[in-house]
Amino acid sequence: MSHKNDIKEEIEIKNLVPDMYHVILLNDDITTMDFVVFILEKVFEKAHSEAVNIMLMVHEQGEGVAGTYVKEVAETKASQVMNMAQQNGFPLKCKVEEA
Repeated sequence: MSHKNDIKEEIEIKNLVPDMYHVILLNDDITTMDFVVFILEKVFEKAHSEAVNIMLMVHEQGEGVAGTYVKEVAETKASQVMNMAQQNGFPLKCKVEEA
C-alpha cells in the first residue's frame, strides 16, 4: 500500500468525525444553585452528584462545561437552558464553543 493511499484514508476518516461543541454555563448572582443542578439533570441528563460538581465549578470559576455535542445538539441544549431559565425568572446564560 502506498503512502498516498494512507493519507487519503486518514482524510476520509477525519471527514466522518463531526466537530464537537461545548455547552458552557455562565455564573450570575441571581440564578440559584438548585436551579443550575436542575438544568444539568434535566437538559444534560447528568447524575445528581455530577450536576452538583458542575454547578460548583460554575459558581467558583465563573463557568463550567455542561456537555459536549455536535453543533446542532449543543445549540438546541443552549436554547433549552435559556428558555427554561427565562420561564423561571432566572438570568442564567450559556454559550456554545468549539471543543
